[in-house]
Amino acid sequence: MPNTSIELFLNHLWLEKGLSENTRSAYKTDINQFSSWLKQSHLTPEKSSTSDLTDYLAWRHTQNFRPTSTARALSSLRGYFRYLLREGEVSQDITHNVEMPKQGRSLPKSLTEADVEHLLAAPDLGTELGVRDRCMLELLYACGLRVSELVNLSLDQINLRQGIVRIQGKGDKERLVPMGEEALNWLQQYLKESRPFLISNPESLVLFPGRNDNPMTRQTFWHRIKQHAITANIQSPVSPHVLRHAFATHLLNHGADLRVVQLLLGHSDLSTTQIYTHIAQQRLSKLHESHHPRG
Repeated sequence: MPNTSIELFLNHLWLEKGLSENTRSAYKTDINQFSSWLKQSHLTPEKSSTSDLTDYLAWRHTQNFRPTSTARALSSLRGYFRYLLREGEVSQDITHNVEMPKQGRSLPKSLTEADVEHLLAAPDLGTELGVRDRCMLELLYACGLRVSELVNLSLDQINLRQGIVRIQGKGDKERLVPMGEEALNWLQQYLKESRPFLISNPESLVLFPGRNDNPMTRQTFWHRIKQHAITANIQSPVSPHVLRHAFATHLLNHGADLRVVQLLLGHSDLSTTQIYTHIAQQRLSKLHESHHPRG
């Protein structure tokens, strides 16, 4: 039987905060994991205490959960208990004085420009699926899209004349991203040569159809990109998110401003983008060394 409080909280996230389906799913997983752990002691979140929460976090540590994963779980639980407190379901917020787990901020994995070129060239262009995959990879790299943004693109988000794509990002925030000439050329080729054979309903606006003309799933594209990475003989881990990081890294390497990268990635706060600051600093050091008379 579903927990009514959890479902109401998730609906609150959807209706009032405008969070994406992926974020709601993450909240649900985190809260349900805590609820399942509490059941062993015949407790519910509403009947739990701060000591129960700290015991749970300690248990996660013994189970080798990553600090980033535990931090996200605690963030989800904070949102949930604040909601319960506001609704009068609990008398105290048990997360109030619990500190976030210590975690080093890891640098995002990326790919070299040569690796990206090999990956882009991996799909078999003699097939409709190969042309589709090449177009998707080009768009992902040229625009720095999240995989959910890519697979859910529709025809009315694409402006071929201006060469831009309109993205509906996290929190329903809209941004316009230039595609670049190469990605635009592949998109035009895909629309002409491939998409008509991959979609059964010509009235559909889905740009990259999967089964039954529905948008391709994230899992399907993740599988496709893994296969192309094998074909390209890339030794580094490859995923849609790694290609998004490569987009940001290569822009900064070629002189882009950090705030421009922030806008293109759709980060609401510059602090999120500042994880790439090390790249900009390395570039400035090289410029200083190359051009300053005492470099």
